Amino acid sequence: MPDEPNADIIPVVEETISLSKQAVITGRVRVSTQTETVEHRLPADLSSTEVEVVRVPVNRRIDAVPEVTTRDDLTIIPVVEERLVVTRELYLREEVHIRRVERHETVEIPAETRRQVVRVEHLSESGQGGDPTQSNSKEDHDDL
Repeated sequence: MPDEPNADIIPVVEETISLSKQAVITGRVRVSTQTETVEHRLPADLSSTEVEVVRVPVNRRIDAVPEVTTRDDLTIIPVVEERLVVTRELYLREEVHIRRVERHETVEIPAETRRQVVRVEHLSESGQGGDPTQSNSKEDHDDL
């Protein structure tokens, strides 16, 4: 049938569309950090041991050198001397008593820690300053 001279021709027209993207700067963000120092007072329990030394005169005759003895927190150290008499005799000249006394106290020790503060500034397309927001700790922005 295409050979027929009276055949009507109907043109078929189809529209097409194309899409393109272009990056456009609509604003900027400036992020800065600043480190600050935070003062803390840390409690600490301290203990110390003091020693009291008391010399106790005895001046008593003994037959043998006594041993060092300890009773609770008291240590007794005998000090002996030989005295020349017609016979040799031992005398307990004195005892040295040493007592341990423990003391406890709580003190506050100063310490410093540092943390960073984040400042976020939203800038316009031209780079001019806009609305600054500030966060005091990292935890405020964990979702970023």
